[in-house]
Amino acid sequence: MTAESQIGQQTLPRHVAIIMDGNGRWAQRQGKPRVWGHKKGAEAVRRAVSFCRQLGIPSLTLFAFSSENWRRPQAEVDTLMQLFMLVLKKEVKSLHKHNVKLQIVGDLSAFDQKLRASITAAEELTADNTAMTLNIAANYGGRWDMLNAARQLAVKVQANELLPEAITEQMLAGHIQLHDQPELDLLIRTGGDLRISNFLLWQAAYAELWFTETLWPDFDKSVFADAIAAFVNRERRFGCTGEQIQAMLHNKG
Repeated sequence: MTAESQIGQQTLPRHVAIIMDGNGRWAQRQGKPRVWGHKKGAEAVRRAVSFCRQLGIPSLTLFAFSSENWRRPQAEVDTLMQLFMLVLKKEVKSLHKHNVKLQIVGDLSAFDQKLRASITAAEELTADNTAMTLNIAANYGGRWDMLNAARQLAVKVQANELLPEAITEQMLAGHIQLHDQPELDLLIRTGGDLRISNFLLWQAAYAELWFTETLWPDFDKSVFADAIAAFVNRERRFGCTGEQIQAMLHNKG
């Protein structure tokens, strides 16, 4: 029996998250401004979404802008906000056409009213789509996520709706971002660093971690397939290569 025939839908990750690192370094290596790397990174996002859509992976979460990214030079932050707005307007129709639901997770209160309105419009347009969910983490931090969940429970305790001793792990989990989606199976980081940088701290508790030197703009289906193959090998105890995943994808098509 071939590896391809052994790989069923149940062996694939149901939720993949990616820390998209290396845009700025990629641009600098090309002799371009850092913002050029962010623009090219948007193309890698399209490839990643397409790959998950074709494989039938129901949830993909991308770390677009962390709560720490506000510390970057103001010009770069401004460009990132403009790019975020542009991508929302440009890509949401394509997502909708391909039955992809878009969700933005994080503390959106820091964004200006125009950007928040665009986020709301994009989410409303795609709300009923069922093929997969694309989560974009923007102004997100894992510690913020847990703090936000704890505060929601604290409000219930203060209102005498909940006893502190009645709080369970499952109850807290129900207030964490992405709680209504499959548990995180695979966390990928591009760009060579070996840390998760305050991303999905609660959700990543039992996720498989996979790191690559590949910079995000160069993250293509072949590299993604290697990550999926590594996950399959760890989870199901049989060997699988990136080429085999690609072959399976070809057969599914």
